[in-house]
Amino acid sequence: MNKNKLFRWSIVAALAGFIFGFDTVVISGANLPIKELWPTSPLFHGFFIMSMALWGTVIGALFGGIPTEKYGRKKVLLWIGILFAISAIGSAIAQGPYTFSFFRFIGGIGIGVSSVVAPTYISEISTPATRGRLGALYQFNIVFGILVAFFSNYFFKGFDGANDWRWMLGVLAVPSVIYTLLVMGVPESPRWLITKKNDIEGAKKILPQMGVADIDAEISSIIAANQQESSGKDIRFFDSRYKKIVWLAFLIAFFNQLSGINFILYYAPEILERAGLAAKDSLFNSIAIGGTNLLFTFVGLYLIDRIGRKTLLLIGSLGYIISLAMVAWSFYSHASAGFLMSFLLFFIASHAIGQGAVIWVFISEIFPNKIRAIGQSFGASVHWVFAALITLVTPVFLDSKNGIFKDNPWPIFAFFAGMMVLQLIWVLTKVPETKGVSLENLEKRLMGHK
Repeated sequence: MNKNKLFRWSIVAALAGFIFGFDTVVISGANLPIKELWPTSPLFHGFFIMSMALWGTVIGALFGGIPTEKYGRKKVLLWIGILFAISAIGSAIAQGPYTFSFFRFIGGIGIGVSSVVAPTYISEISTPATRGRLGALYQFNIVFGILVAFFSNYFFKGFDGANDWRWMLGVLAVPSVIYTLLVMGVPESPRWLITKKNDIEGAKKILPQMGVADIDAEISSIIAANQQESSGKDIRFFDSRYKKIVWLAFLIAFFNQLSGINFILYYAPEILERAGLAAKDSLFNSIAIGGTNLLFTFVGLYLIDRIGRKTLLLIGSLGYIISLAMVAWSFYSHASAGFLMSFLLFFIASHAIGQGAVIWVFISEIFPNKIRAIGQSFGASVHWVFAALITLVTPVFLDSKNGIFKDNPWPIFAFFAGMMVLQLIWVLTKVPETKGVSLENLEKRLMGHK
């Protein structure tokens, strides 16, 4: 029963990831129709149309830790569902690029905050043995949302002529409302109740439902870790005590985006058209990308608590290097579209089993209880700043008329491959293994506490 409750609560929180994934990628189907509807410069299109949601995500991630710490995990989970619904409806009925960008920005704020609060909540209600699997449910829902968005875009193509893209964007209001209603049934994080509200009695009601056998010992451990962390000093996030942890969070988020994952997901139809596929075929092949992502996320879910986070990152890094190098070579040598597609799918599989499965789990578990939401906010912010920058500058490089690599985009993929060589070195030399360790013991290990 306890396992079922933990799984159910985790799934509900992780559904924020489904909306996140859907909203992030649905724009790929609207990209080209909007280019025709509102002709603008490549830079304007990149900033206002394609990356405005990502700038909202950056804001949401930067500041999402504040309400998450102050008002609790549950209330913030509830409000992001409302933001998603407003964004979906507003984007669908927008009559100009600025109105469209505003509502995409609102949805982006919801995505950014969700990438802070959902992994934090799941990490705090999980047991050491299940934290990886339950935490990775958030990533699973992201890729499930991505796959559904690709299917949705494919089926809405030709549905209502010039208004196809409006249906693609507006349908997201349905899961947003469902998610908001489901969140009402989950409890607050007991770790937040203890460390922020000193509500021991409230935590005692929730901990048994999580499967904690010795309630008093668990509460004592949380309180002791909280007191040791405070140690009579002001808590400052960029304190030298947290230097190692902050760098781990920064670099995993940095390398996640410098793999090119959002670049490929956002621009999948356009990349595939450049490889010689027709528009409808490119949307269909985007579904293959989403399906591969989902399948190998399952593999990552299965392995993350068995072989560990570090091993998955090593496997993913090697897959990144091989696949990106071959995609670059495919464009350089004008290889067949099928050959290119096979290595794009290899790239997606490498991401799903490595960085995709690990990033949100890893960031949510390495920070101490006292600053976990702020730490998650920092890691998510780094992730989204680089996602936004890459999405912003992509039209400058990829645009078929004025792009720097308009004739052949192979240098873009070669650059990403080089960055993944650096990731491999970092994982081998600096990344600790975190599987199977309680949050409080992990804090002691990473902070150097005895």
